[in-house]
Amino acid sequence: MRDDNPAVEVLVKPRKRVYVPVSRARRLRIRLLGSIPYLLLGVMSLPAILMYLWLILGSFSKKVLFGLIPTELSLHNWRFLVAPLKYGFGEYPSIWLVTWNTLFFAGGVTLLVVMTATLAGFALSRISFRGREELMQMIILLHAAPGITLLIAIFYVLHYLGLLNTLWGVILVKAALEIPWSTWIIKGFFDDIPWDVEWSAYVDGCNRFQAWYKVILPLIRPGIAAIAIFSFLAGWGEFIYLYTFIFTETHYTLSLYVLAVIGEFRFTDYGVLSAVAFWYMIPT
Repeated sequence: MRDDNPAVEVLVKPRKRVYVPVSRARRLRIRLLGSIPYLLLGVMSLPAILMYLWLILGSFSKKVLFGLIPTELSLHNWRFLVAPLKYGFGEYPSIWLVTWNTLFFAGGVTLLVVMTATLAGFALSRISFRGREELMQMIILLHAAPGITLLIAIFYVLHYLGLLNTLWGVILVKAALEIPWSTWIIKGFFDDIPWDVEWSAYVDGCNRFQAWYKVILPLIRPGIAAIAIFSFLAGWGEFIYLYTFIFTETHYTLSLYVLAVIGEFRFTDYGVLSAVAFWYMIPT
């Protein structure tokens, strides 16, 4: 009796791999050519590596021979962690107060930028309204303008608002300058979220805010992390606005503290300066 569904066994003969012999000289040539980009990268990075090496060695030694070889290791340059540094007839503010001010400033900038950019990016990505394209172009133009050109105008605004010589005033200024670029970055992440995900949230009973907060935001966590890191580093490394709008030593951040340690009309202790600079660059 004939079977309507016969089982057919198919045997496939494995193909043999053919190895082409390569001469030792050719292999060596390929390896040398492949190592050229790494060699160029190492040569270009060497000055920066040497500067960081000098900074680290200088912070842990009293004397450095030929700029690189420590002759006497010591923690004397780190004494500012225990007691405030003194100069002339005064002393600098505590490094812990200055570090807290820096963390407060960078964290405040990060919080404002993330909150505002995520809301603005969602609106520009999901809501269609008249003038949206023009608004997006204006946002990127705001980021293109050099912030230093706004110093005088910002000074008068902070003065009339009573925010001059306050960290909150400079936080608002720095966050306002970081929001345009962060909005553009986060908008790209919102654009990659399918509309079906948002519509499903509406079907389940969410309003627009709940869909943004409970459904969309968890899906763009990498984008939020990116703008948060960029904003924190921008706040941590800020100098010009703090130097212009902060006058009281109790409001100093680490960037102003480094400038104070350098000094303007006196001898600079490069060991202490290296230690303070190394302390300043730890988060970065």
